[in-house]
Amino acid sequence: MSQTLFINATLACVDTDSGYGLREDAALLVDGDRIAWRGPMSECPSAGGAEVYDCKQRLLTPGLIDCHTHLVYGGDRADEFEQRLEGVSYADIAAGGGGIVSTVNATRAASADALFDQALPRVQQLMSEGVTTLEIKSGYGLDCANEIKMLRVAALLEKELGLRVQKTFLGAHALPPEYSGRGDDYISLVCDEMLPQAHAEGLVDAVDVFIESIAFSVEQGERVLARAQQLGLPIKAHVEQLSDLGGAVMAARRGALSVDHIEYLNSDDVALLARNRCAAVLLPGAFYVLREQQLPPLQALREQGVAIALASDANPGSSPLYSLLLVMNLACTLFRMTPAEALRGVTLNAASALGLAREIGSLEAGKQADIVVWDVERPALLSYRIGINPCVAVMQAGKWRTSARQVAA
Repeated sequence: MSQTLFINATLACVDTDSGYGLREDAALLVDGDRIAWRGPMSECPSAGGAEVYDCKQRLLTPGLIDCHTHLVYGGDRADEFEQRLEGVSYADIAAGGGGIVSTVNATRAASADALFDQALPRVQQLMSEGVTTLEIKSGYGLDCANEIKMLRVAALLEKELGLRVQKTFLGAHALPPEYSGRGDDYISLVCDEMLPQAHAEGLVDAVDVFIESIAFSVEQGERVLARAQQLGLPIKAHVEQLSDLGGAVMAARRGALSVDHIEYLNSDDVALLARNRCAAVLLPGAFYVLREQQLPPLQALREQGVAIALASDANPGSSPLYSLLLVMNLACTLFRMTPAEALRGVTLNAASALGLAREIGSLEAGKQADIVVWDVERPALLSYRIGINPCVAVMQAGKWRTSARQVAA
């Protein structure tokens, strides 16, 4: 197997309980697709037959992880962006036939090839900033054929682009127009037909639900999560974005990998997340675009030791955002997170939200060699700068995505 030896590096290992896990004047050895060793330059092993990459004190971090996206969809919702700026609420737009349902119509009308072509530049934009793993949800098909179409496109993106894609079934994202007033009947369709068929095709890595006044009740959401667990699938949930319905408590008690959004989560319920090792995924892009005012209970999450992840929530309506570097800045600016928390939020804690923390998310021996080389000397610069992409090279599972020789010169 091939080896790569990084020398003269600054490592942000993200392997400690807090902070960056910073190691200066360091080296790191990759053997095959795994990190084999890391340590100070003074203890650097002989290169042997390894390819040597001189970092020249550049920063190395784990590959970035976008753990909550809706990247496969048809059309756009720029008109709704204008409506919100004119004072129409997100809930009112949804009630008037806009929102998720408008994207459902566009997605149903698009072929799989068209959806792939539309999603491709979105994914490539994230990859250009060092993303090596991302999650893609379904949820804009809302019938069996179109949900499976979306998941197949997600699988094809993984195959064609060579990054890790976690495919999440989100059939319970919204109530399709043909089931208006029959929410329980639609949940039965999700549980009895849609999810089992998608699972049988090997297209489901996890199952998600949207529990909110404009989506599904706690009871309906729990039916879907229970069915997922019967099939042996991990679960997660969109909860407490616009109100506190108790969805986070239910999902955490059922062992969810994560609860996402959670602006309206009661601080008293945070301890339950900690006890059940349920990650909290914060989505500052949606908070920003929707001009929300209710902040997530960040201090309670910190005090209880909950893994706080960050993600783009990339979608056509509430978060048309395709930059994890911008997500990090927004989290610091809007949520008052520290740059160290932001980096952890898109690496190790994002891995936890996907159930992959033993495999990726930090620069540790034995983990997959997903590594980003940044043309900065200090990790805080990743959160601090806006509109500058200092990513110069990406290694995914021990293989260069970009030419190391070209950028190391």
